[in-house]
Amino acid sequence: MPRVRLHTAIDVDGVEVLGSLDSRYDEILTAEALAFIATLERRFRHQRNFLLMLRQETDDRLQHGFQLDFLPETKPIRDGAWSVDPVPDDLQERRVEITGPVDAKMVINALNSGANVFMADFEDATTPSWRNLVEGQVHLADAVRGTLTWQSPAGKTYRLGDKVATLMVRPRGWHMDERHLSVDGVPMSASLFDFGLFLFHNAQALMARGSGPYFYLPKLESLLEARLWNSVFVEAQGLLGIPRGTIKATVLIETIVAAFEMDEILYQLREHSAGLNCGRWDYIFSFIKKLQANPGCVLPDRSLVTMEQHFLHSYSDLLVKTCHRRGVHAIGGMAAQIPDKRDAAKNEAALQRVRADKRREASAGYDGTWVAHPGLIPVAREEFDAVMPSPNQIERRRDDVRVDAHDLLAVPDGLKTLVGFKQNLRVGILYLASWLGGTGCVPIDGLMEDAATAEISRTQIWHWLRHGVLLDEGILVTAELVEELVSDLLETLRASVGSDDFDAGRFAGAAQIFTASVLAKELPDFLTLEAYPYILDTPQR
Repeated sequence: MPRVRLHTAIDVDGVEVLGSLDSRYDEILTAEALAFIATLERRFRHQRNFLLMLRQETDDRLQHGFQLDFLPETKPIRDGAWSVDPVPDDLQERRVEITGPVDAKMVINALNSGANVFMADFEDATTPSWRNLVEGQVHLADAVRGTLTWQSPAGKTYRLGDKVATLMVRPRGWHMDERHLSVDGVPMSASLFDFGLFLFHNAQALMARGSGPYFYLPKLESLLEARLWNSVFVEAQGLLGIPRGTIKATVLIETIVAAFEMDEILYQLREHSAGLNCGRWDYIFSFIKKLQANPGCVLPDRSLVTMEQHFLHSYSDLLVKTCHRRGVHAIGGMAAQIPDKRDAAKNEAALQRVRADKRREASAGYDGTWVAHPGLIPVAREEFDAVMPSPNQIERRRDDVRVDAHDLLAVPDGLKTLVGFKQNLRVGILYLASWLGGTGCVPIDGLMEDAATAEISRTQIWHWLRHGVLLDEGILVTAELVEELVSDLLETLRASVGSDDFDAGRFAGAAQIFTASVLAKELPDFLTLEAYPYILDTPQR
């Protein structure tokens, strides 16, 4: 095999770093770490590619009338009396989890926030620029060792406190490549890049302080994809000399296809499982995407697609029942509201919505929940404290829950309005502009938006356009309407921020990418895949 010289002047067989280098990058991109992730890539590349092909085959079948249902061949697993292995002590209580990107300020604030868990997100909340990814690994390595600091522009220094949240890391999904690093001339899996670098540099340090390498796994679509992750865990632990079962992972059930295989996913990961999470925003996106061919599956305005809708309520209850039957945690969905200190009435209204949502989750049997802002932690904690005096409520079996395919696929009624249409355009384009600028988690209209909500906005516009929806105002959704409203939005933005800030804000580029995606004849799989070439720090542009 040819030897390729890295920009770091470190030789690793068949590995080439294509991104530029900066301060401390060499601490992460060591020869040993690169050799480790390259081994994982070579070992699992073909399996990953095969499973991505199976995804496409499933999508093709769904476009031709295939009906989702629970798998008859795995009924023995669903009916079997098995359980997952116990989780470590620092994952027993996950009452409130905070999530966010991997910049230094966020990592410090989240770990110091008083939440039980911080999920450091390389996926939906982080633009996968080379700088964000490598510096994020630096920040997490410092955090694990208690040395992470951040200095504000005003000169104030922020440090980790004596008591910090348990750290979990979400790598990117199986569908993403990391084009800043190639193995044998091919871009490697983004999942293995994020997972492998964090594990290599931090597993031993985490174990030494009584914790361990804990992960969230996104975008899974089948038990086979869970099986692949389990194989990766076994291989990685063996390579690093870590006891099998040390890695623990919570799977986000955020695709409609995975909702039919929750038992099977837990079974595949049972020695490494830390439960399931109700990833509801991506789940709504997946519902639209997977059922796109069916005109009877057109959803109403995004604001009306709440957890009270039958298909989401059914999915949520089934997740709790599945986890508790197997002796593991069920973690609730995101509260994306941002406290508003300037408007007491708006702030109270937002907090009341959070209270109601967390009360619903705690009463349904969830063992913890997600928030996007530290100001929501006390609210969420109070609601769970009222229902859950113990560290978790796994003993609540929820045997009363009866969910079938009809429940999971029930399409809600509701208005489809011009206001909702415009809001989708606004959120999608504003979010994408921020993403192109390097920020993957952005406040818009009082909510912390990430890639998942931008995907709902994009796919819903595409879906309404494909099926010729007539809005409640009597306006037909057409390509011309999309282009007219995008033009109006850009004019409004230019007038509000000024020409210089408009150009610096990448609004026009974001609008071009977003519009091309919603007007495409075939729905692109992921908006981030469409936008990824525009943030590459490589000569491949």
